[in-house]
Amino acid sequence: MNNQYGKDAKVFKAFDDEKRLKILEMLRGGEKCACILLEKMDISQSTLSHHMKILCESGIVSGRKEGKWTYYSINEEGSIYAVKLLEKLTKVNDNMEVNKDEEKSSIYMCT
Repeated sequence: MNNQYGKDAKVFKAFDDEKRLKILEMLRGGEKCACILLEKMDISQSTLSHHMKILCESGIVSGRKEGKWTYYSINEEGSIYAVKLLEKLTKVNDNMEVNKDEEKSSIYMCT
């Protein structure tokens, strides 16, 4: 499987959970310490860590350590990538080049 698909799947996985969506909404207001996220989310530290790992791996969120705490923020570059990815995957384009896999599958048209 194309490694790009794995990267793209991580972006969508970041949006595939209500708690992660709430975290993203909170981060829209600016950088937040993990301690604030823990307090507002009313979840355990290990649960927050799990969600933040997924968000950071997607590239949508960045984290930086300061002392014993990690501070998280929306990564602008990752955010732009996510928007462009969604547009790319959902935009109808009649002039799009067909890749080899699509070309093979088009041979078996329903009648």
